[in-house]
Amino acid sequence: MSISPLFQPAADYHAPLIGDTYDASNSITLHHGDAQTFLKTIPDEAISLVVTSPPYNIGKAYERKQDITVYLSEQKTVIRELVRILDQHGSICWQTGNYVDDGEVFPLDIFYYDIFKEYGLKLRNRIIWHFEHGLHASKRFSGRYETILWFTKSDDYTFNLDPVRVPAKYPGKRHFKGPNKGQPSGNPLGKNPSDLWEFLLEEWETCIWEIPNVKANHIEKTEHPCQFPVELVERCVLALTNEDERVLDPYCGVGSTLLAALMHDRKAIGVDKEQEYISISKERIFQLYNGTLKTRPLGRPVHKPTGREKVAQVPLEWMRQNSE
Repeated sequence: MSISPLFQPAADYHAPLIGDTYDASNSITLHHGDAQTFLKTIPDEAISLVVTSPPYNIGKAYERKQDITVYLSEQKTVIRELVRILDQHGSICWQTGNYVDDGEVFPLDIFYYDIFKEYGLKLRNRIIWHFEHGLHASKRFSGRYETILWFTKSDDYTFNLDPVRVPAKYPGKRHFKGPNKGQPSGNPLGKNPSDLWEFLLEEWETCIWEIPNVKANHIEKTEHPCQFPVELVERCVLALTNEDERVLDPYCGVGSTLLAALMHDRKAIGVDKEQEYISISKERIFQLYNGTLKTRPLGRPVHKPTGREKVAQVPLEWMRQNSE
């Protein structure tokens, strides 16, 4: 195992062992190569959770744009392998957006649904991942959400609600009738986060658009143009797996899924065909174990401007123009 020259461990630091090939004893497996080929090396029902954001077929540097039927056919072969290696209590969280061709929007989650159903999986939620910032469209309404399709392999699936509860809006609400009249009506640990998830995304929506090398001021931002936040994966990991189970990302990019799994004592497996992203993933894993990784804490409220910030105020030029 090699250590990036950018990584400078502390004196008492012990670098984590990162395997390149699948082995049941590995805590971390990170493979540079083709997803479909790598998945064939994993035994049946060895994985408890798959969390990924597959290529959107929009011509990014790390993908080739092709006819949507060809693209979906290739994805279908990967999904077939994922279903094979998923255990009977396991889940797949498939996060995706839209494929846009000549101004027409193709919602990829709708196309993917039929593929997963063909392999017998059951949709439990169509989770809406909402964010406030992104590219402003000029010929249609600006997109401000993507979707996560949560499928299970069986009806006997892992679901742990308590670790992912969020603060209730009205924790003091009480039952107004019945045997529990006067008692608190909510849960002391918080409420169900529902199927609308809101995280601080800053400019990460640019993964849908052909805007290369966009820099955002999110604390986790790397060179990857289509990165999702660690806290999004954390919620999936905590709710849908137990400690020491295996979490896989077949298109791991810069390793957000692996980090979320390792942060909560799960085993992490990732594969990506871009060496640059594999190197960044390793760097971030080393930082996690060294205590220097910067991530946005799970559950931190989304920032709301007070109106006093200069950027939140109406420009004087606009005020003059509107008064004329």
